[in-house]
Amino acid sequence: MITVKTFINNPLDENTYVVSDASRQAVIIDCGALSATEREAIRQYVLQESLQPVLFLLTHGHFDHIFGAQWVSDAYALSPAMLEPELPLYQKGCRQLHEMFGTHLQFLVPSPGKMLHHGDTLIFGHRTALHVIATPGHTPGGCCYYIEGPDPMVFTGDSLFKGGIGRTDFPGGSAAALKDSLTSRILSLPPATTVYPGHGAPTTINAERNSVFL
Repeated sequence: MITVKTFINNPLDENTYVVSDASRQAVIIDCGALSATEREAIRQYVLQESLQPVLFLLTHGHFDHIFGAQWVSDAYALSPAMLEPELPLYQKGCRQLHEMFGTHLQFLVPSPGKMLHHGDTLIFGHRTALHVIATPGHTPGGCCYYIEGPDPMVFTGDSLFKGGIGRTDFPGGSAAALKDSLTSRILSLPPATTVYPGHGAPTTINAERNSVFL
């Protein structure tokens, strides 16, 4: 059985996920925890559930999804894994804020870990497999993480939301690429697959197949 715990973080209400199976090993996806209170909530959950974080994954490198990256690295000795095309965006986290909003907020990001590729499979716990699906469009190196099984799920970052898709007007974005990514690689997943997006409530593949953007 897979357990998904959602933490809503920072002023942009970003979803940070802690995913675990019966082994108590866990994966942290997109840590946007900015405040000490947000980070402590994650720490307490990991502690209370006796979890062992073994993977730290990014769906993409926008600042609101990496505010807590350095904290995860310090707390659990994990480096963030991402698709290689996302590395330049990730490395300029602070500059993103200035370029997009004129805000000068300084925060650190750790050295990146494993560079992922479309089609990779990551294993944790009791042979739980996360399949890496490249979904460029919101950002050049955006990706999703898919877990098969009787209760399939996919973590879509800012590529797919409940009733909508990610913005493509930021540098490196492409509406055509995102639509192609979603129609060819994500909406073809089993209809009952639960979608855990980077912001907002969960949805299902079946519900999003009928989204107006198609």
